[in-house]
Amino acid sequence: MTDGAVDVVEFLLTANGYTNDRTFDENDLRPAYRNVFWSVPTGGTDGDEEESQNRRRVTNGGIERPLATTTKTARAATGVQQPWEAVSELMFTDRDDFSGTLSLTDREIAEEWYVDRVDDDRLLENPVLAKRFEDETDVDYETAREQNRPIQADRVWIDGLLAEYFDDEDDEEMLDLVDVRAPEEIDLTLDDLVLTADQEAEINKIAKAIEHRDYLADIGLREIGKLLFVGPPGTGKTSTARALARDMDLPFVEVKLSMITSQYLGETAKNVDKTFEVAKRLSPCILFIDEFDFVAKTRRSDEHAALKRAVNTLLKSIDNVSLIQDDVLLIGATNHPDQLDAAAWRRFDEIVNFPKPDTRMRSDILQVITRTMDIEEFDPLAIAEITEGLTGSDLRMVMREAVLEALTENRTTLTQDDLEDAVEGFEERDNLKNMDMIEGDHDALVAGGDISGASGGDSAGGHSHDH
Repeated sequence: MTDGAVDVVEFLLTANGYTNDRTFDENDLRPAYRNVFWSVPTGGTDGDEEESQNRRRVTNGGIERPLATTTKTARAATGVQQPWEAVSELMFTDRDDFSGTLSLTDREIAEEWYVDRVDDDRLLENPVLAKRFEDETDVDYETAREQNRPIQADRVWIDGLLAEYFDDEDDEEMLDLVDVRAPEEIDLTLDDLVLTADQEAEINKIAKAIEHRDYLADIGLREIGKLLFVGPPGTGKTSTARALARDMDLPFVEVKLSMITSQYLGETAKNVDKTFEVAKRLSPCILFIDEFDFVAKTRRSDEHAALKRAVNTLLKSIDNVSLIQDDVLLIGATNHPDQLDAAAWRRFDEIVNFPKPDTRMRSDILQVITRTMDIEEFDPLAIAEITEGLTGSDLRMVMREAVLEALTENRTTLTQDDLEDAVEGFEERDNLKNMDMIEGDHDALVAGGDISGASGGDSAGGHSHDH
């Protein structure tokens, strides 16, 4: 019997168990099943704001019983393209030809068949079945439920909540300025990144704070959960924030301050307010504010008064949001910490430095990037030693170039020479990018010219990667 049969039988057993046991809620269903059965609400709420907020939390869509186990829902939930064909030979399954409904004719036999074919790890991924087989296996239902991704992290929940709260045209335009991602939509985890010891320590502390925020509230420790990531471009500030959201199963709300304030000038303060409202509605979540140096630049400049009002609104909003009270982890990021003033610095309880990687870190980054690549006699340390000044983002560009160059020769196996050539090619492009196209050397601006000294570096072709 194929794995597809196990998948379909698990789906049918889960749907049957969830339908018949009213103590289960959406957090007992596997996320893939929730996405199939979740319904988006069609209207808003009435009454005062507090009552409306509570009702949104309860009625943001929902999953109605009984769960319909049709060919269509089984295919969507399991990924098995022909679900009936996968289980049609089993003596305990049936299908209604008119409605396409799949069913179990003998649940007890189906349970025996299923539990003989799965291990405890698989049962732990399904709280409904973990509860059913708790007495017969070493699986604990509460552990399974705790490990299951919460409904608040699902795309369907996020979309339903945003549809309820932001229901007019102006609100929809404002949402275009904010990037909201469900954890499942983030393709990076912290294991995919190479972090410094200090970065790992700060992330571990904040992860513990999220896990134990009820305890922190009980002891009155509320000034926690506002981080500022500082460092040059390409050093992993945004990637780390996103990966943290993925690993912690938290929605990720990203906003660039320059974008929020560059459009709808008269509405900038309102846009800032709504950005924080989005985060609070989606809590628990991570609110990531990029380009935070824009705050200080605006406060020092003679910009339009609306911009300064927006910045003041932003600072007040930061003061009024809390990981402990609002379940919002605030992360700011800046490439220019030197431009921040005291008012900006004091809003954050932790500063996390993202320096350019040293030789050992570059070697580790290269090993992570190349995990799925075939490279003959690969020596990552040797490549790290000739890439002084490059960031993690730069190294990915180097590897991209090496792969593409090999493909032009119909090769999918790389060599150490390919990587060294890609480093040299990256340095040439770096020189071109930094070159003064008006006053630069004429030869470098003409096809076939020499670009070795065009960037204003020394005669040996030296250059800087500080970009």
